[in-house]
Formats: sequence, structure tokens, C-alpha cells
Amino acid sequence: PHEIYNNPRDTYVASFVGSPPMNLIDGKLVNGRAVMAPLNFELPFSGGAKAGGATDGRPLVFGIRPEDVYLESGAPVEARVHDVENHGVEKILTLRVGDRTLRATVPARTDVAIEQAVRFAWNPDKVVLFDKGSGVSLRHAS
Repeated sequence: PHEIYNNPRDTYVASFVGSPPMNLIDGKLVNGRAVMAPLNFELPFSGGAKAGGATDGRPLVFGIRPEDVYLESGAPVEARVHDVENHGVEKILTLRVGDRTLRATVPARTDVAIEQAVRFAWNPDKVVLFDKGSGVSLRHAS
């Protein structure tokens, strides 16, 4: 179960394993940065993906778990808080970037309000890459 959660075989599995499920965002790598045109932003990306067949310009789906998305005042991407779910020791935030939404899991002490502007990034080492056409993880592609 731990391996399936952290390294799902494809976008189908990634979309239902975990609560909330993995964020799946279309994009490509450009000069070592994750470029997500639908969200109109770029974030740094771990160089380890190159070994998995992630070449510059290849259409990809970037998978990132909500607990690996973090809020930080100097982070590169701005979003609006669309929803806040309180779950005791944590909050699950629904963030809106343009017409897309992402989920982030943050500590309960995080002070956020609906419609508040926040900045976020993610842990680049935790991103799972999927082939855009097949949906298969590059780690599992043969």
C-alpha cells in the first residue's frame, strides 16, 4: 500500500488512492522546470526525473500529493483559498489557480480564510511523472 500511494502505476490509481487524492496537472519539463500551461506557472523540478525518460518538451502529467504542497509567503505561485476543511490536526485546503483547483494539506494551526490569496510551492522530490498519452508513470514504463 505504501508503494502504491507514493508511486502509483498510472493516473487512474493516483486519482483514487489517498484522501484527498493526488493532484494531477498537465505540463512538460523545460530546462529542468515543471511548466504547467493550464495553470500558467513554473516550479523547480528534481533532476532525477531525467532518468525516467522525462525529456524537455515531452507532454507529461505531474502528480503531487496534497501533503507535499506547502504554503510559503515567498513561494512562486499565487492561488486563492476556495475551501477549508478542518480535520483536527490538519486542514485540507482547496486552492484555485485560474480555473483549476489543487488540494493542499496543512497543519491545523495554519491561519487561512476562504478567498484569501496565498502562495504555494511543492517538494520537487515528491513529484510523480506520468506520460500524458498513456497515463502510465515514467517509473513503471518499460
